[in-house]
This record gives sequence, structure tokens and C-alpha cells, in this order.
Amino acid sequence: MTEYSENNETQDELNNITETVDVKTNNDEYITDNGTLSKIEQLKIEIEEAKNRSLRALADLENFRTRSNRQIIEERKYASIDLMRELLTVWDNIGRALDAVDKTQSLETLVEGVNMVHQQFLDVLSKYNCVKIEAVHQPFDPNFHASVAQLPNDEFPVNTVIDEVLTGFKLHDRVVRPTQVVLSSGKQSQ
Repeated sequence: MTEYSENNETQDELNNITETVDVKTNNDEYITDNGTLSKIEQLKIEIEEAKNRSLRALADLENFRTRSNRQIIEERKYASIDLMRELLTVWDNIGRALDAVDKTQSLETLVEGVNMVHQQFLDVLSKYNCVKIEAVHQPFDPNFHASVAQLPNDEFPVNTVIDEVLTGFKLHDRVVRPTQVVLSSGKQSQ
């Protein structure tokens, strides 16, 4: 082909394009001879709509996170309210036991009242899955016990708990406070 025929073919392609596009507006929108937007402009509009939907979805997600965080903080703040209500009944019963002692002047009444309140307190703790760690006559377990002393003892083998100084508790499977114990160091050397 000659240069003239190549230019002529290019000119024919340009004429075909200009026949389909009648007007170019200021917004880069092309209106074809049948009055519709070109495929490129339709895609631009769809992209803009998708972008707006995406921004709205991100804003909704951020609002959800903010609400969730606020709700978590609120729940943590008041998580122990049921426990507090239960403990207040124990406090009430301690007051009743003290009032009963004032009225009767009986030591047995006081001891009985304190024992009842002590048991009620343990029941409240147990209701919330906070239980005593059993220690006396058990082998020493550093996961649950803290040794404060060792004493010679003929009755129990080495590293067996022979006395409990401070009661330990666990919440579910986590130690709240280890039991402070006295261990046997075995038979007393002669």
C-alpha cells in the first residue's frame, strides 16, 4: 500500500467515529446519534456509584466499630453488678449477726451467725465459679500453691502441704490467688 491509501483508510476510520459521536459536552460525556451515553461514560458512572457505595459501607463499618467499642466498655464497666448484689446480701447478714449479738450477748449466737455468713459468702463465690483451692494434705503444686515455710513432719512425705496459711481461690481455671501453704520437709533428723 502506498502512503496515500494508508492515510485514506485512517481518514475513513475517523469518519466512522465522527458519525457515531454527534456532540461532546463540557463534562466529557459523549452523546451518540441515538442519544445515549457512550460505554466509557456508563462505566465511569458505574465506577463513581461503586465508589460512593464503598465509602458508605466504610462509614457504616466505622460506626459499627464505634458502637461495638462503646458497648464493650459499658459491659465491662458493669460486668460485676450481679456479683455486687449478691455480696450486699452477705454484708446485710453480717450486720444482722452483729445485731443479734448485741441483743442476746451470746458468744454462741455470734459464732453461729459468722459461720452462716461465711458459708453464704463461699456460696456466692461458687455461684460465680470462684472456688477454694484445696491444699491441705495435697502434694505441693506451684501452679496453685505458694510455699511460705517448710517444717519437719513424720506423718507426711516431703513437699506435702501440712497447713494452709491463706486460702487460695481460682476463677474457672485461672488462679485468682494461690494458697499460701506450709510444706512438710520429711522426717525430722535425729
